[in-house]
Amino acid sequence: MNQQRTRATHLLFTCLLAMAPIIASASTLERVRASNTLTLGYLANFAPFSVQTGDKADGYAIDLCLKVADKLKNELGLPTLQVRFQPVASDDQMLAVSSGQVDILCTPTPPTLARRQQVSYSIPIYTAGLSAVVRQDASESLLNVLDGKAARTGPTWRATVNHGLANQTYATTAGGVTEAWVRQQMQWLGVVSSLVTVPDTAAGLKRVADGQVDAFFAERMLLSNLLANQPAAAKLVLLDRVFEYSPTAMALAREDEDFRLLVDTALSQMYRSGEIEQAYARHLGGVGEMARKLFKVYAIP
Repeated sequence: MNQQRTRATHLLFTCLLAMAPIIASASTLERVRASNTLTLGYLANFAPFSVQTGDKADGYAIDLCLKVADKLKNELGLPTLQVRFQPVASDDQMLAVSSGQVDILCTPTPPTLARRQQVSYSIPIYTAGLSAVVRQDASESLLNVLDGKAARTGPTWRATVNHGLANQTYATTAGGVTEAWVRQQMQWLGVVSSLVTVPDTAAGLKRVADGQVDAFFAERMLLSNLLANQPAAAKLVLLDRVFEYSPTAMALAREDEDFRLLVDTALSQMYRSGEIEQAYARHLGGVGEMARKLFKVYAIP
Protein backbone atom coordinates (compact mmCIF):
# COMPACT_ATOMS: atom_id res chain seq x y z
CA MET A 1 0.00 0.00 0.00
CA ASN A 2 2.82 2.36 0.97
CA GLN A 3 4.67 1.47 -2.23
CA GLN A 4 1.60 2.36 -4.30
CA ARG A 5 1.31 5.69 -2.52
CA THR A 6 4.99 6.36 -3.11
CA ARG A 7 4.61 5.63 -6.81
CA ALA A 8 1.53 7.85 -7.02
CA THR A 9 3.30 10.72 -5.27
CA HIS A 10 6.31 10.31 -7.56
CA LEU A 11 4.05 10.35 -10.61
CA LEU A 12 2.26 13.49 -9.41
CA PHE A 13 5.57 15.24 -8.75
CA THR A 14 6.84 14.26 -12.19
CA CYS A 15 3.68 15.66 -13.82
CA LEU A 16 4.01 18.94 -11.93
CA LEU A 17 7.63 19.29 -13.05
CA ALA A 18 6.59 18.65 -16.63
CA MET A 19 3.89 21.30 -16.40
CA ALA A 20 6.17 23.96 -14.88
CA PRO A 21 7.59 25.23 -18.21
CA ILE A 22 4.08 25.43 -19.65
CA ILE A 23 2.83 27.47 -16.70
CA ALA A 24 5.86 29.76 -16.85
CA SER A 25 5.40 30.37 -20.56
CA ALA A 26 1.63 30.87 -20.38
CA SER A 27 0.42 34.06 -21.99
CA THR A 28 -0.85 36.90 -19.85
CA LEU A 29 -4.45 36.25 -20.91
CA GLU A 30 -4.14 32.56 -20.00
CA ARG A 31 -2.61 33.44 -16.65
CA VAL A 32 -5.33 35.98 -15.89
CA ARG A 33 -8.08 33.56 -16.92
CA ALA A 34 -6.64 30.74 -14.80
CA SER A 35 -6.15 32.86 -11.70
CA ASN A 36 -9.12 35.22 -12.20
CA THR A 37 -6.70 37.96 -11.16
CA LEU A 38 -5.07 40.88 -12.96
CA THR A 39 -1.95 42.23 -11.24
CA LEU A 40 -1.27 45.92 -11.84
CA GLY A 41 2.27 47.03 -11.11
CA TYR A 42 3.05 50.66 -10.32
CA LEU A 43 5.60 52.98 -8.73
CA ALA A 44 4.20 53.96 -5.35
CA ASN A 45 5.63 57.48 -5.23
CA PHE A 46 5.06 58.78 -8.75
CA ALA A 47 2.17 61.22 -8.35
CA PRO A 48 0.12 62.27 -10.23
CA PHE A 49 0.59 59.13 -12.37
CA SER A 50 0.59 56.49 -9.64
CA VAL A 51 0.59 56.65 -5.88
CA GLN A 52 -0.08 54.12 -3.14
CA THR A 53 -3.29 54.51 -1.15
CA GLY A 54 -3.48 51.77 1.48
CA ASP A 55 -3.54 48.42 -0.29
CA LYS A 56 -4.66 50.06 -3.55
CA ALA A 57 -3.34 52.72 -5.90
CA ASP A 58 -4.55 55.96 -7.46
CA GLY A 59 -3.45 58.28 -10.24
CA TYR A 60 -3.77 58.98 -13.94
CA ALA A 61 -2.08 55.75 -15.05
CA ILE A 62 -4.09 53.71 -12.55
CA ASP A 63 -7.36 55.04 -14.02
CA LEU A 64 -6.24 53.83 -17.45
CA CYS A 65 -5.19 50.43 -16.13
CA LEU A 66 -8.59 49.98 -14.49
CA LYS A 67 -10.19 50.56 -17.92
CA VAL A 68 -7.99 47.77 -19.25
CA ALA A 69 -9.28 45.59 -16.40
CA ASP A 70 -12.87 46.36 -17.45
CA LYS A 71 -11.99 45.38 -21.01
CA LEU A 72 -10.56 42.08 -19.77
CA LYS A 73 -13.71 41.33 -17.80
CA ASN A 74 -15.82 41.70 -20.93
CA GLU A 75 -13.48 40.02 -23.41
CA LEU A 76 -12.67 37.00 -21.23
CA GLY A 77 -16.11 36.71 -19.64
CA LEU A 78 -14.72 37.24 -16.14
CA PRO A 79 -17.27 39.42 -14.30
CA THR A 80 -15.65 38.63 -10.93
CA LEU A 81 -12.10 39.40 -12.07
CA GLN A 82 -9.96 40.45 -9.11
CA VAL A 83 -7.62 43.42 -9.55
CA ARG A 84 -4.49 43.30 -7.39
CA PHE A 85 -2.19 46.32 -6.98
CA GLN A 86 1.51 45.53 -6.70
CA PRO A 87 3.99 48.33 -5.91
CA VAL A 88 7.39 47.80 -7.51
CA ALA A 89 10.78 49.40 -6.95
CA SER A 90 12.13 51.75 -9.60
CA ASP A 91 15.22 49.59 -10.08
CA ASP A 92 13.17 46.42 -10.57
CA GLN A 93 10.20 47.70 -12.57
CA MET A 94 11.16 46.07 -15.89
CA LEU A 95 12.11 42.80 -14.20
CA ALA A 96 8.72 42.76 -12.48
CA VAL A 97 7.08 42.76 -15.92
CA SER A 98 9.42 40.36 -17.72
CA SER A 99 9.26 37.82 -14.87
CA GLY A 100 5.45 37.87 -14.75
CA GLN A 101 5.33 39.32 -11.24
CA VAL A 102 2.96 41.96 -12.64
CA ASP A 103 0.79 41.81 -15.76
CA ILE A 104 1.12 45.52 -16.61
CA LEU A 105 3.38 48.28 -15.35
CA CYS A 106 0.81 51.06 -15.20
CA THR A 107 3.27 53.86 -14.38
CA PRO A 108 4.34 55.20 -17.78
CA THR A 109 7.99 55.00 -18.85
CA PRO A 110 9.80 55.93 -22.08
CA PRO A 111 10.07 52.86 -24.35
CA THR A 112 13.83 52.93 -24.89
CA LEU A 113 15.64 50.32 -26.99
CA ALA A 114 17.35 48.99 -23.86
CA ARG A 115 14.00 48.46 -22.13
CA ARG A 116 12.53 46.85 -25.23
CA GLN A 117 15.08 44.08 -24.80
CA GLN A 118 13.16 43.07 -21.68
CA VAL A 119 9.55 44.18 -22.24
CA SER A 120 7.06 45.36 -24.81
CA TYR A 121 4.96 48.53 -24.66
CA SER A 122 1.41 49.74 -25.16
CA ILE A 123 0.58 52.73 -27.31
CA PRO A 124 1.65 55.99 -25.58
CA ILE A 125 -0.49 57.22 -22.69
CA TYR A 126 1.36 60.45 -21.88
CA THR A 127 3.91 62.77 -23.45
CA ALA A 128 6.58 63.58 -20.90
CA GLY A 129 8.39 66.91 -20.92
CA LEU A 130 11.82 67.51 -19.44
CA SER A 131 12.11 70.69 -17.36
CA ALA A 132 14.31 72.12 -14.62
CA VAL A 133 13.87 73.58 -11.16
CA VAL A 134 16.23 76.21 -9.72
CA ARG A 135 16.30 78.42 -6.64
CA GLN A 136 14.70 81.83 -6.78
CA ASP A 137 18.12 83.42 -6.22
CA ALA A 138 19.72 81.57 -9.16
CA SER A 139 22.24 83.60 -11.18
CA GLU A 140 20.97 85.53 -14.18
CA SER A 141 23.42 83.82 -16.52
CA LEU A 142 22.17 80.37 -15.48
CA LEU A 143 18.52 81.40 -15.82
CA ASN A 144 19.08 82.93 -19.25
CA VAL A 145 20.71 79.81 -20.64
CA LEU A 146 18.24 77.38 -19.08
CA ASP A 147 15.36 79.50 -20.33
CA GLY A 148 16.84 79.51 -23.84
CA LYS A 149 17.26 83.29 -23.91
CA ALA A 150 20.86 83.26 -25.13
CA ALA A 151 21.21 83.92 -28.86
CA ARG A 152 21.61 80.62 -30.70
CA THR A 153 23.91 81.83 -33.47
CA GLY A 154 27.54 81.10 -34.12
CA PRO A 155 30.37 80.63 -31.63
CA THR A 156 29.07 83.47 -29.45
CA TRP A 157 26.12 81.35 -28.37
CA ARG A 158 28.32 78.42 -27.43
CA ALA A 159 30.56 80.72 -25.38
CA THR A 160 27.48 82.20 -23.66
CA VAL A 161 26.16 78.75 -22.85
CA ASN A 162 29.49 77.64 -21.43
CA HIS A 163 29.64 80.75 -19.27
CA GLY A 164 26.14 80.17 -17.96
CA LEU A 165 26.42 76.44 -17.34
CA ALA A 166 30.05 75.96 -16.34
CA ASN A 167 31.12 75.47 -12.72
CA GLN A 168 27.59 74.50 -11.72
CA THR A 169 26.25 71.36 -10.06
CA TYR A 170 23.20 69.70 -11.56
CA ALA A 171 21.06 66.79 -10.39
CA THR A 172 18.72 64.27 -11.92
CA THR A 173 17.23 60.91 -10.99
CA ALA A 174 19.60 57.98 -11.41
CA GLY A 175 19.53 55.64 -14.36
CA GLY A 176 16.79 57.22 -16.45
CA VAL A 177 16.64 58.85 -19.85
CA THR A 178 16.97 62.26 -18.18
CA GLU A 179 20.39 61.39 -16.81
CA ALA A 180 21.54 60.24 -20.24
CA TRP A 181 20.23 63.46 -21.84
CA VAL A 182 21.93 65.77 -19.32
CA ARG A 183 25.26 63.97 -19.65
CA GLN A 184 25.01 64.17 -23.44
CA GLN A 185 24.34 67.91 -23.32
CA MET A 186 27.23 68.52 -20.94
CA GLN A 187 29.57 66.56 -23.21
CA TRP A 188 28.35 68.33 -26.36
CA LEU A 189 28.78 71.79 -24.82
CA GLY A 190 32.09 70.89 -23.20
CA VAL A 191 31.13 72.58 -19.93
CA VAL A 192 33.07 72.04 -16.73
CA SER A 193 30.34 71.11 -14.28
CA SER A 194 29.16 68.29 -12.04
CA LEU A 195 26.14 65.99 -12.24
CA VAL A 196 24.85 64.13 -9.21
CA THR A 197 22.06 61.57 -9.21
CA VAL A 198 19.29 61.15 -6.66
CA PRO A 199 16.83 58.30 -6.01
CA ASP A 200 13.65 60.27 -6.74
CA THR A 201 12.17 63.65 -7.61
CA ALA A 202 11.57 64.71 -4.01
CA ALA A 203 15.23 64.16 -3.16
CA GLY A 204 16.27 66.29 -6.15
CA LEU A 205 14.06 69.20 -5.12
CA LYS A 206 15.42 69.04 -1.58
CA ARG A 207 18.98 69.32 -2.89
CA VAL A 208 18.10 72.44 -4.84
CA ALA A 209 16.28 73.99 -1.87
CA ASP A 210 19.22 73.22 0.44
CA GLY A 211 21.68 74.80 -2.01
CA GLN A 212 23.52 71.54 -2.70
CA VAL A 213 22.83 71.71 -6.45
CA ASP A 214 22.07 74.59 -8.82
CA ALA A 215 19.38 72.91 -10.94
CA PHE A 216 17.39 69.68 -10.93
CA PHE A 217 16.14 68.14 -14.18
CA ALA A 218 13.06 65.89 -14.21
CA GLU A 219 9.68 65.28 -15.82
CA ARG A 220 7.67 68.50 -15.75
CA MET A 221 4.39 67.10 -14.36
CA LEU A 222 6.20 65.35 -11.52
CA LEU A 223 8.01 68.57 -10.65
CA SER A 224 4.83 70.63 -10.77
CA ASN A 225 2.95 68.16 -8.56
CA LEU A 226 5.65 68.06 -5.90
CA LEU A 227 6.16 71.82 -5.86
CA ALA A 228 2.46 72.26 -5.18
CA ASN A 229 2.75 70.08 -2.07
CA GLN A 230 6.14 70.88 -0.56
CA PRO A 231 7.03 73.67 1.93
CA ALA A 232 10.41 74.05 0.22
CA ALA A 233 8.65 75.19 -2.95
CA ALA A 234 8.74 78.79 -1.73
CA LYS A 235 12.47 78.80 -2.48
CA LEU A 236 12.16 77.16 -5.89
CA VAL A 237 11.13 78.06 -9.42
CA LEU A 238 9.97 75.68 -12.16
CA LEU A 239 11.26 77.05 -15.44
CA ASP A 240 8.82 77.49 -18.31
CA ARG A 241 11.07 75.85 -20.85
CA VAL A 242 10.57 72.23 -21.88
CA PHE A 243 13.90 70.86 -23.11
CA GLU A 244 12.75 67.56 -24.60
CA TYR A 245 9.51 65.65 -25.18
CA SER A 246 9.12 61.88 -24.98
CA PRO A 247 6.08 59.61 -25.38
CA THR A 248 5.65 57.24 -22.45
CA ALA A 249 3.65 54.02 -22.22
CA MET A 250 2.75 51.00 -20.11
CA ALA A 251 5.23 48.12 -20.06
CA LEU A 252 3.90 44.65 -20.95
CA ALA A 253 5.41 41.21 -21.41
CA ARG A 254 7.33 40.67 -24.64
CA GLU A 255 5.96 38.41 -27.40
CA ASP A 256 2.42 38.56 -26.03
CA GLU A 257 0.58 40.22 -28.90
CA ASP A 258 -2.92 39.12 -27.88
CA PHE A 259 -2.65 40.89 -24.53
CA ARG A 260 -0.96 43.91 -26.09
CA LEU A 261 -3.79 44.14 -28.64
CA LEU A 262 -6.38 44.10 -25.86
CA VAL A 263 -4.55 46.83 -23.93
CA ASP A 264 -4.11 48.99 -27.03
CA THR A 265 -7.77 48.52 -27.94
CA ALA A 266 -8.91 49.66 -24.49
CA LEU A 267 -6.63 52.71 -24.60
CA SER A 268 -7.62 53.62 -28.16
CA GLN A 269 -11.27 53.49 -27.19
CA MET A 270 -10.52 55.87 -24.32
CA TYR A 271 -8.81 58.27 -26.73
CA ARG A 272 -11.67 58.22 -29.22
CA SER A 273 -14.47 58.44 -26.64
CA GLY A 274 -12.92 61.31 -24.69
CA GLU A 275 -12.60 59.27 -21.49
CA ILE A 276 -8.89 59.94 -21.40
CA GLU A 277 -9.62 63.66 -21.19
CA GLN A 278 -11.59 62.97 -18.03
CA ALA A 279 -8.58 61.20 -16.52
CA TYR A 280 -6.37 64.12 -17.59
CA ALA A 281 -8.70 66.61 -15.94
CA ARG A 282 -8.88 64.56 -12.74
CA HIS A 283 -5.14 64.06 -12.28
CA LEU A 284 -3.11 66.23 -14.66
CA GLY A 285 -4.93 69.55 -14.57
CA GLY A 286 -6.73 69.39 -17.90
CA VAL A 287 -5.91 68.83 -21.55
CA GLY A 288 -4.10 71.34 -23.74
CA GLU A 289 -4.38 71.70 -27.50
CA MET A 290 -1.13 69.86 -28.16
CA ALA A 291 -2.25 66.92 -26.03
CA ARG A 292 -5.52 66.67 -27.97
CA LYS A 293 -3.59 66.52 -31.24
CA LEU A 294 -1.36 63.78 -29.87
CA PHE A 295 -4.41 61.81 -28.72
CA LYS A 296 -5.45 61.53 -32.37
CA VAL A 297 -1.96 60.38 -33.31
CA TYR A 298 -1.63 57.81 -30.51
CA ALA A 299 -5.08 56.19 -30.90
CA ILE A 300 -5.09 53.18 -33.22
CA PRO A 301 -8.10 53.20 -35.58
